[in-house]
Amino acid sequence: MKKFDAILVGIVGVIFVFGLIALGSASVPLAIERFQDPFYYLKHQLFFGVLPGIAAFFIFSRMDYRQWRRHPWTLAAIVLVLLAMVFIPGVGASFGHARSWVQLGPLTFQPSEFAKLLFIMTTAGLLVRARERGGMRRAPSRSPTGSSAGVRSGSVGDGMGRDTLIALGAFLFPTLFLLAMEPDMGVAGIFAATAVAMYFLAGGAMAHIAIFGVAGAAFFFVLAKISPYRAARFMTFLHPELDPQGIGYHINQALLAIGSGGLLGVGLGHSRQKFQYLPEVIGDSIFAVIAEELGFLVAAGLVVLFLALIARAIKIALDADDFGRLVAGGIAAWFGVQIFANIGSMIGLVPLTGITLPFVSYGGSSLVVSLAAVGVLTNISRNT
Repeated sequence: MKKFDAILVGIVGVIFVFGLIALGSASVPLAIERFQDPFYYLKHQLFFGVLPGIAAFFIFSRMDYRQWRRHPWTLAAIVLVLLAMVFIPGVGASFGHARSWVQLGPLTFQPSEFAKLLFIMTTAGLLVRARERGGMRRAPSRSPTGSSAGVRSGSVGDGMGRDTLIALGAFLFPTLFLLAMEPDMGVAGIFAATAVAMYFLAGGAMAHIAIFGVAGAAFFFVLAKISPYRAARFMTFLHPELDPQGIGYHINQALLAIGSGGLLGVGLGHSRQKFQYLPEVIGDSIFAVIAEELGFLVAAGLVVLFLALIARAIKIALDADDFGRLVAGGIAAWFGVQIFANIGSMIGLVPLTGITLPFVSYGGSSLVVSLAAVGVLTNISRNT
């Protein structure tokens, strides 16, 4: 086996350290107001995010990732149990409008974050099992002259059987339903987009992907109709100027923060919007604070680092075996969709979804699982 992927670890390390600096700056006013300790959130992130996250990274980087492919339905059951825990009286906890947390004594965590990595493992296991049972045909490779060169070793496939589609749907739609009931539509969107990306990577037919797309669009449309606030969010995305003191307050304050930063920013620690003007300043909106304090150049540099991380994950996927390719590709899709949704919502490209920025936003559950996912990528890279 090779050594650790130095490029991957280096990219994540830079983002990780930068995120702690950004969180330390953005969280000061809120920490003073709530706990009279300017570094409360930073210390909490260190003890409940960084330390267990580093441990998770090393564990998953050493554990043979291929053992996860053996029992996909067991993993699927774990995912559904995790997501259902938030509805158990005395266990599930609500923060804001969403019931997406579990509180067991002093321990509080977000099950949907831990379900992300297990969801990818489960989906990859189901797709690989479909190939092994003949539900997926191998894709022929091409010689440099364009003629068929037979079946390339390790190729995933160019077609899916109907049984595979049914099995994947039987796992995906209950998962999305539980997330919608929390409600956490942002995470539900990440799960759906990741599943479609993995199905495409596995050689799924475009007709089947279209079926998933239509079914997903109908699902989200129904949820928007029965929950007026979702429709209001979408209208605010189209016309953020209509209600700047109401439903449009968040996006308007975010745009004001980003615009105030200019090219070089107002200086680290000198944000005005973090003083109770910008909602969710240490979570969804931390990119706006970064852009305000450090300016366009640093914010763009952070985006480039994220793109480099996704590109490296794709490179690892292309070099891996079938299961490793799907897992690494799923992690790349997860990171890519979540990063785009967070930053895009801050600059008005997509509606606000309440999704955090990986490795940067406050949240121990998110950081632990993200570092565990990097450990899995490192594991796949070492074994190829």
